Amino acid sequence: MAVSANRLELLQIADAVAREKAIDRGIVIAAMEDAIQKAARSRYGSETEVRAEINPKTGEMRLSRLLLVADQVENDATQISVEDARRRNPAARVGDYIAEPLPPLEYGRIAAQSAKQVIVQKVREAERDRQYQEFKDRIGDIVNGIVKRVEYGNVVADLGRGEAIVRRDELLPREVFRNGDRIRAYIYDVRREPRGPQIFLSRTHPQFMAKLFAQEVPEIYDGIVEVKAVARDPGSRAKIAVISRDSSVDPVGACVGMRGSRVQAVVNELQGEKIDIIPWSPDVATFVVNALAPAEVAKVVLDEDRERISVVVPDQQLSLAIGRRGQNVRLASQLTGWDIDILTEQEESERRQAEFEKRTKMFMEALNVDEVVGQLLASEGFNSVEELSLVDRRDIASIEGFDDEMAGELQTRAHDYLAKVEAEYDARRKELGVSDDLTEVPGVTGKMLVTLGENGIKTVEDLAGCATDDLAGWTERKDGETTRNPGLLDGFELTREECELIIMQARLKAGWIKEAEFAAKYATPQQAEEGAEQPA
Repeated sequence: MAVSANRLELLQIADAVAREKAIDRGIVIAAMEDAIQKAARSRYGSETEVRAEINPKTGEMRLSRLLLVADQVENDATQISVEDARRRNPAARVGDYIAEPLPPLEYGRIAAQSAKQVIVQKVREAERDRQYQEFKDRIGDIVNGIVKRVEYGNVVADLGRGEAIVRRDELLPREVFRNGDRIRAYIYDVRREPRGPQIFLSRTHPQFMAKLFAQEVPEIYDGIVEVKAVARDPGSRAKIAVISRDSSVDPVGACVGMRGSRVQAVVNELQGEKIDIIPWSPDVATFVVNALAPAEVAKVVLDEDRERISVVVPDQQLSLAIGRRGQNVRLASQLTGWDIDILTEQEESERRQAEFEKRTKMFMEALNVDEVVGQLLASEGFNSVEELSLVDRRDIASIEGFDDEMAGELQTRAHDYLAKVEAEYDARRKELGVSDDLTEVPGVTGKMLVTLGENGIKTVEDLAGCATDDLAGWTERKDGETTRNPGLLDGFELTREECELIIMQARLKAGWIKEAEFAAKYATPQQAEEGAEQPA
């Protein structure tokens, strides 16, 4: 191959490679220039700074070497004296470069092979970069491809302008693909790796179903109907929650289609996976009831702090609500993001009875009253001795069978009991070495002080250094299951906000924050208004 090769042929080769690899023509020409430069260095020496230029319009090639203008020339191959440089360019100065034209070269076999490797490498890099740039913005899209090969259960698909892989665990159960089969899947990740961009597809991803519905249901594509949540047991059953932005459009009906045509198209693509289409609701209780369909729900009890919900169903509906191997309740939990406990009406009744008996016994022991009085207090909704001591006496006297004198006696006994318990807690606190300053932090009770002391928190600074999670606990959601990590003050029925306020009160007392800073964030609107009315 000679440098004086047919110019038109050179441009034709560049055009053909650019078209075949779907990359820019300029990248191919730049790769050719790099290849020629590398081959020329092997002829003139690796230390020689050689430059090759190909005119992208005419194909004309120019080869030159760059010489550094220097006061003293130490290497003729890379440097030129100031005097010689100024004969070519009068404005040349020390540190400038002078381009010296080189004659055309005849490449040997080794040089030509080396040039070919450079071109192939540059073109391959450009092709990989083009693939990555094209597919990285398509994460979340559905693509169609042709199965190219199957390796150990993993399917490699040809997408036309790149290859993608569907791992075995991202395929539906009992799904078999052979070479040449068409495959439709969801792009969930694109990674740039040394061997080229890796495009990962999935047919089990929850959003694959959502995107299939968007293709089949025009209302979803147009934004009238929105898919709010999806939960799948791939290949078996799925639940999808939808809501309509237009009151005249039924979101469930739109997804089902005429005689089930739309949902059936999605079911067929998912190898017969059964799909429950559920109306989404901003009210958690309503949404959970809808999500447990087809089971009927009698009652729900929410625990917002722990994101748990207890659902009471008729005895005959229990197996339907739980589903085969717990599938129905598991999918409903994934769909709503809440942990769901299923109880029958009988179990719920037994639980309430147990709670009632527990409260009755607590009142009998604390107030030294008989069982009838304890039951009356428990049936009226009193949950603790503290609650009994704080209510208006008339509220107690209004209970059937009680009078004002009895109400006063009960409250006196409640105050005496609480004082006795508080004294016991105070003694235990001192025994644990909990400082007196910690007792002055608002919101901290004697029982809390004992619990904190048993866990090594004995000073205001110790409490000020706690995080809200340390006191209130925290939840982690992984693989659709929520794990509860208990806090130090679990069992005190404190919200996260109340735990945070206790910590901030401790930081204020410890001098870590200023009064104005605390008031700005934690004062109630009424307190803020009162502070503003005070004279400066």
